[in-house]
Order: sequence, then C-alpha cells, then structure tokens
Amino acid sequence: MKILLNPAFESLRTFVESVPHIFGEEGKTIYKGRNKIKVIKIGEIDVNVKRYRVPMFFNRVIYTFIRKSKGLRAFQYPQRLLEKGFETPQPIAYIEERNFGLIGYSYFVSVHCPYSRRFYEFGDADIKDCSDIVIAFARFSAKLHEAGILHLDYSPGNILFDKEDGEYKFSLVDINRMKFGKVSIEAGCANFARLWGQIPFFELLAKEYAATRGADEVLCRDLILTYRRKFWTRFAKKHQVKYTLNF
Repeated sequence: MKILLNPAFESLRTFVESVPHIFGEEGKTIYKGRNKIKVIKIGEIDVNVKRYRVPMFFNRVIYTFIRKSKGLRAFQYPQRLLEKGFETPQPIAYIEERNFGLIGYSYFVSVHCPYSRRFYEFGDADIKDCSDIVIAFARFSAKLHEAGILHLDYSPGNILFDKEDGEYKFSLVDINRMKFGKVSIEAGCANFARLWGQIPFFELLAKEYAATRGADEVLCRDLILTYRRKFWTRFAKKHQVKYTLNF
C-alpha cells in the first residue's frame, strides 16, 4: 500500500493507514456513483474520504506506469490553488492499493468543506433572486482564469459556496482534472458550459466576467451560450435523453 501524507496532518497518520480497512463500515456516505465519498469525524475534524473505483485493465496499466491516477492528482493539485489564494479542501493524504503490481482502489483524503450550497440550485432560479451570487461568482471565475487555473469539470456539483460576513466564498472540489497556464477569453467562456441556469443567469455572468477580464461583453455572451448549447446537445445525444434549454 502506497501512502502520501501531507506533513501538516502527521497526527492523522494512524487514521490514514486504517482507511482501506474501515472505509466500508465507518462514516456517512454523501455520494455514491462510480466513486464513493464518505465523511468521517476524527476528533474535532470532519474528514472527506473519496474512494476511486478500480480502473478497467487498460487504465490500470496506464495509471500504474504512465499517468498519475485521479486520486494522486486530486492530492497534488490543491496546493497550487491554495498558494494562489483560491479555496479548495485542504489535502490530507493519498492512498493507493495494488493488486499483482497494478493499481487497485485509491483514496483521496481531505478536510471536509463546510460550505453547504452548490450551483444546482440555479437551474430554474429567477435572476432577481440570485444576481448577487452570479456577480460574485463571475468575478471569482475571472480571477481564477486570470491566475492560469482552468477546472475542466466546472459543473454545479463541484462549486461549493456560502455567505460569510456578507461576502460570498467559493470552494472548488473534484479538481483532479485541471489545466494550468494561460486561459484565453474563449476558453474561459467555454468553461461555463456545464452550469445550470436560465438565459438571464448567463447574460449577467457574461457581463461581469467580461468586465473583470476587460473583454467584450457581447462576445462573452455569445461564446458562453454557444458552448453551453453544444455541451448539452452532445450530452443529450450521448445519454439519449430529452432536455429543454431556453436559447
């Protein structure tokens, strides 16, 4: 078993070493799909443990010998965001099990984010009821992109937020798919394609994003709506579902 432990959490080493053995029985499940996420309380700390499923054989070979696994990237990438002033759950450890020399289950352990809200709530929201959040989020996203950070799964479930002392705070999760480097206006606008919301939501988002980055508002609006349409059209075709978007 391979373990990488954040030195700041050396006091949790015994717990980290026990994760593969206790994961099935302990903690509260907060997500169950291809991967599984649990919250486990250790003393006064709420800890998130994400178990990644065992990859298919070809990917097991790739993640063992060629590419970093999703869990390893999830452990390494947060520091790059934190160093630039963007919130993401503080990483605690990465754990990797191997079977016959190939990667098996892997685990990413982090401090649990206390923010309770996600962007799912804006699918049918009236812009009058969420304009302040949209403005804050647009400015946050613009600064994120200006810092050379592109979250490649910028979807509603991966953007956590809450209001503290009159200010909206955002935290990004599931950051194993990231791109670092210059983010063009077009790439930044395309990054919003997975979000839920009505046309006024995206119009305001485009206006504030453009203003913060010094870009053309009409161009940003057109790019955001175009990439949104393309993404959801592909999504519906792939999953053979019907959907309705107001364009």
